[in-house]
Amino acid sequence: MKYRYAGNSGFKISEITYGNWLTHGSQVENDVATACVRAALDAGITSFDTADVYANTVAESVLGEALKGERRESLEIFTKVFNAIGPKGPNDVGLSRKHIMEGINGSLQRLQTDYVDIYQAHRYDYETPLEETMQAFADIVRQGKALYIGVSEWTSEQLREAHQLARQLGIQLVTNQPQYSALWRVIEEKIVPTSEELGISQIVFSPVAQGVLTGKYKPGEPYPEGSRATDSKGGASMIKNTLAQEETLVAVQKLQPIADEAGLSMVQLSLAWVLHNPNVASAIIGASRPEQVAENVKAIEKPLSDDLWDAVNETLAGVAVTDAERTYQMSPKQRPGTN
Repeated sequence: MKYRYAGNSGFKISEITYGNWLTHGSQVENDVATACVRAALDAGITSFDTADVYANTVAESVLGEALKGERRESLEIFTKVFNAIGPKGPNDVGLSRKHIMEGINGSLQRLQTDYVDIYQAHRYDYETPLEETMQAFADIVRQGKALYIGVSEWTSEQLREAHQLARQLGIQLVTNQPQYSALWRVIEEKIVPTSEELGISQIVFSPVAQGVLTGKYKPGEPYPEGSRATDSKGGASMIKNTLAQEETLVAVQKLQPIADEAGLSMVQLSLAWVLHNPNVASAIIGASRPEQVAENVKAIEKPLSDDLWDAVNETLAGVAVTDAERTYQMSPKQRPGTN
């Protein structure tokens, strides 16, 4: 395994992070989830990402149980707060001091740990003053319940304001967690330059565009049975509406010769592509079978050359989503489920 710094800090995370967004507590049984976590550890992955909202807190519990007995100092554990959890009452959502403080305590209990390495704001909360949010995060860091602070899908302006407040409060905002892949490049115009300036890294999710970049979705053919595009609980609407348009699927099929030239599978090519961006500290992978983990990690063995990176971009030109304005649509203007 290789490691990269999280932002402008001395903290290193593995280039591949194991995440359990759409699997643990929902799509796969707990014993399979545990086997996948063990496979990640065996492959050298030390960074693990989850969130309290995944499977309405169950995913955190599954991950905590799977990591039980491991040397805590040898792991990097990230979780998130914002979305509605539990009975989803008016204070069970958002980035108010109340929800953040209760959120970290619940997450630590479920993860069976005294602290998380990065505590992340899952989205931006337009209903809570940012000063309140950042003060709560600062208090959590000072209490030793989190070592660093991160965010997810924030705009460049929000990153800049939060970074300034973090410095004033004496804490480190080190990461942003956006969606990023060869098909979803909306962070490149504004988020990445701002992050590079401020010393913030990206920990990216959906580097394989939720399976579209595997090439398993064939143009003109029905979606494979059991695939994410057929699972209403697994992001099917996002795949169908944004990433799995017919012209996109045609272009993706043309990536196979590039993958062959690089000596990589299509999944490995996709991971190598995102890791080619120096502002990316880590790419998050998920798995429904243990063998998938070891295969995906091989992506770090063969860094993508500039020529092959360009070849991927040229192949997907016209179908990759690059509109920076999409970053302004990621956080809801009102807290979900409370109106």
